[in-house]
Amino acid sequence: MSSIMTNSSAISALSTLRSISSSMEKTQSAISSGYSVASASDNAAYWSIATTMRSDNKALGTVKDALGLGAATTDTAYTAIESSIKVVDQIKTKLTAASQPGVDKDKVQKEIKQLQDQLKSIAKSASFSGQNWVLQDDNNTPETKAIVGSFNRDSEGNISLTTLEYDTTSSTLVSLQTDGTNDTSGDGILSKERTGLTYVDDAGQTQTDGEVADGILGFTITGTTDRNTMAQILSGVEAALKEMTDAGADVGAINSRIELQNSFVEDLMDSIDKGVGKLVDADMNEESTRLKALQTQQQLGIQALSIANNDSQSILSLFR
Repeated sequence: MSSIMTNSSAISALSTLRSISSSMEKTQSAISSGYSVASASDNAAYWSIATTMRSDNKALGTVKDALGLGAATTDTAYTAIESSIKVVDQIKTKLTAASQPGVDKDKVQKEIKQLQDQLKSIAKSASFSGQNWVLQDDNNTPETKAIVGSFNRDSEGNISLTTLEYDTTSSTLVSLQTDGTNDTSGDGILSKERTGLTYVDDAGQTQTDGEVADGILGFTITGTTDRNTMAQILSGVEAALKEMTDAGADVGAINSRIELQNSFVEDLMDSIDKGVGKLVDADMNEESTRLKALQTQQQLGIQALSIANNDSQSILSLFR
């Protein structure tokens, strides 16, 4: 039935054209934004997952920065320990030379004093962002340091942080009092007094001295210092070197752990980015193909609407 009141063909063609236009708008949005799921209305579940994971990835980016700060701090501490070992080696060499008959011990002591001051200087300078892992004084107490290593989310959505812990007591080289002088009661490897040192005396006998002996920063040799005392001091230097080597190994181990964790966090962030991309990124090849098809459909829809609108004009010919 032909009617001049209701053009069913035109209504149908217009409805089809509107549907095509809506699909074209969505496709063009995906092409311009690069996302097939740009808002919750596109796919609420995928949008929610992507939003949460993007937020977690930002947190991991902060973790990566924290690991970088931790690595810089451990590098600084390791450099201080390594430099201090070299200085203590020189002190050991000076003491060995001073143990020989005829050597002016007072002059050697002047050289040793400069090396002792250098050890203090190294410890004071080994600070990064306010953290110093090798010095103990009124403003810096050895303690367990916690470096943020990862951001975690469990299956129930609960979040937590993984930390890498290190006790700086084992890496403390120098302990200083308020006035800057050596503190023999502290944890400093170079500062503390030692007991039970084993050494070989003039008679070639191994002795264990139960008396308290000055630390690396506290001893002084003079022209009257005998060979047994020199041997005892050398024994203390050797013991300190062993502890410093252990401290360097500990700092190196935590530094290696930080590097491994940093690499893991970087890989994890990349994996999350890829996973989110698979959920919400638009396939540009697919979208461009769909756009071309929709453009063709739109042209055909316009022609169909035009034909339907012309149907009412044909009714006029019946009345001529």
